[in-house]
Amino acid sequence: MDIRLLILGVCLAIKCVGFSQNSERPNILIFFTDDQGYADVGVYGAEGFETPHLDDLASEGLKFTNFYVPANVCTPSRAALLTGKYPIKVGLHSGVVSPYSTHGLEPEEITLAEVLKEGGYATSIIGKWHLGHEERYMPYNQGFDEFYGVPYSNDMDSYYYKHNDFQSPPLPFYRNEKIIGEGVDQRYLTKMYTEEAVKQIEERNTEKSFFMYVAHNMPHEPLYVSEKFEGKSDLGLYGDVIMELDWSMGQIVKALKEEGIYENTIIIFTSDNGPRIGSAKPLRGMKAETWEGGHRVPGIISWPNNIPKNEVINAVVSTLDLFPTLLDIAGIREMPNLDGRNIKKFLSNPSKLELQDEPIFFYGRNGEMEAVRYGKWKLHIAKARGWNKKKDGSFPVSLYDLDIDISESTDVSKQHSEIVEKLKKLIKEFENSLKY
Repeated sequence: MDIRLLILGVCLAIKCVGFSQNSERPNILIFFTDDQGYADVGVYGAEGFETPHLDDLASEGLKFTNFYVPANVCTPSRAALLTGKYPIKVGLHSGVVSPYSTHGLEPEEITLAEVLKEGGYATSIIGKWHLGHEERYMPYNQGFDEFYGVPYSNDMDSYYYKHNDFQSPPLPFYRNEKIIGEGVDQRYLTKMYTEEAVKQIEERNTEKSFFMYVAHNMPHEPLYVSEKFEGKSDLGLYGDVIMELDWSMGQIVKALKEEGIYENTIIIFTSDNGPRIGSAKPLRGMKAETWEGGHRVPGIISWPNNIPKNEVINAVVSTLDLFPTLLDIAGIREMPNLDGRNIKKFLSNPSKLELQDEPIFFYGRNGEMEAVRYGKWKLHIAKARGWNKKKDGSFPVSLYDLDIDISESTDVSKQHSEIVEKLKKLIKEFENSLKY
């Protein structure tokens, strides 16, 4: 018997409560965009375009100002979201999976979809997977009942990799295990994903709660937008793309309301990492960097009648916290060896409850440890990207007080040497705990 399934079955048998297959447990919808920056949403200070539906979602729930992903590029960020573990623990912490790659998220890793499926949820992924495109790594072998989308990034469509003389094929488009198209017209990706999400919501068996993971390709380059949104914003194509993504959220919320299940659906909106061409103001850095702009992203959670409306949350939270939290919400009290925290109680009463500080570790695109945040302090020990070595010399160990210096502009390591040593110790302890 597959040891992974045995462990999962024992865990569910011991830890689960209320596992009748009915609609009392909330539906779970994760809306995950690609390379959308911290300031690329209206309520986060967007300029040149509007996002009324995302803004409405924030007014209906919680807007997080310190929401993080534990990686600054696609593959490791998605691995963390679906496993609840730092990417280094699942072997996907360095770079991204490419069309020529032969690795991916190993089948023995337990995903959020697998646990929810075993618990009676219908599970689906719509959009970008990017955790391995060989058969054993694909979504339908990782806990998802349905897959509608592409196996990796849209820029890998028919791309020639000069360094290893590899010509990638036209971007394959899947429905479950079958390729139903190749080199699809990317102008319609956002529209296609949205229509599929709405269709699945309308066709869901109301006797069974669902987990839907909507992983949009946009606004990852190359940018594409349908005719309806072309020229819609004052910012140009990038703004148009974000406005179509906002429309997508609006259509999904509308469908949930029309089916009478909006009140019983927890919606989570965030991005996989910081922007490549968008805005992370007032943060420093961008995608592929361990400055705040690479890891701190917009984060909104809505769950009518269960969490407060229109509150701004300054507590530090990450996508690692989603796995254990959603399991509790779904009736599964805990899973072993997860890196995040169960913040269900905090979400219900954030004005009165306080989250205990936990370190967040930042790995560079090269897979090397570069920084840690603990409380208000962030220590940088190395910098593979986002630092001009020729111009500025070797990167110096640097400490920032993010409470008063959100832009990481003033190094205070000399004034707080004891904090530097404390954070260095946290890094050392974490790395020593890893089993390679």
